Amino acid sequence: MYKLTDDIAIINTADYITPPVNDPFIFGQIAAANSISDVYAMGGRPITCLNLVNFPEEKLPIEQLNKIIEGALDKITESGAVLAGGHTVDDEEPKFGLSVTGVVHPDKIWRNIGALPGDSLILTKPIGSGVIFNAKLKDKVSENAFNSCIKTVTTLNRKAAEIFTNFDVHAATDITGFGLAGHGLEMAQGSDASIHINLNSVPVMDEAYKMYELGVSTGVNKHNRAKTIPSMQFENSAKKEMREILFDPQTSGGLLVSLPTSQANDALNELKNSGLAMATIIGEAKDPDPKIQIFVS
Repeated sequence: MYKLTDDIAIINTADYITPPVNDPFIFGQIAAANSISDVYAMGGRPITCLNLVNFPEEKLPIEQLNKIIEGALDKITESGAVLAGGHTVDDEEPKFGLSVTGVVHPDKIWRNIGALPGDSLILTKPIGSGVIFNAKLKDKVSENAFNSCIKTVTTLNRKAAEIFTNFDVHAATDITGFGLAGHGLEMAQGSDASIHINLNSVPVMDEAYKMYELGVSTGVNKHNRAKTIPSMQFENSAKKEMREILFDPQTSGGLLVSLPTSQANDALNELKNSGLAMATIIGEAKDPDPKIQIFVS
């Protein structure tokens, strides 16, 4: 990121994933939404995108690559950006992402630090995509729950970001591979505040808790848990069977935003009126603690 003029700063981001879906068009949509989200999480507006493609040309028909690009272009167009080209290499497994360039006013850049005691925390999308995707591979999750998950992860964070520009955002991040606990910890560690999460308030995808109860998890949960648990404290009211959702790695997750409590309800109403029905106030920022950064009740 660098300042271009007094009114414009340039944001450069890149993301690269292998969405666990068989439909190449949806594959491209998810990957693009995930990549573009980094610009929205900084309060910016995406301008140009470059494809980053790994594709096993000898194993899969080129038509599947075309569909991946079509899916990505669908979300790029929806974001208001343009596809300016890209780069493709031969690989054993299809992987796809975007290098995204966006713009933002230099004085209005959101960072994942800066939450203040007294802020409310809003999460704009439900979590649980990690375990839902894994459960799909094991044929344990219902089609309705899986399709609902796909709808969530293909939804751009554009509306949420545009709404939050009308409020005093103190800190913001998107929830991706580190899970809600990991990204929340980053916010707390970079702020003069601790993060307090009400587990019962966290929006969760349909059947995600059920999958954990059935013993389904992800390969990333263990890593996320190990990195965050030393800085977390769970109250007895935080049910053990529900805690694992905090470590669930997200693909194209929602925005976690810290803003003044006096503005939280107005922001939440605007989010819900825009169609983000599961946006929720999940907790608050309080005074910092020398040992524990995240408290879960």
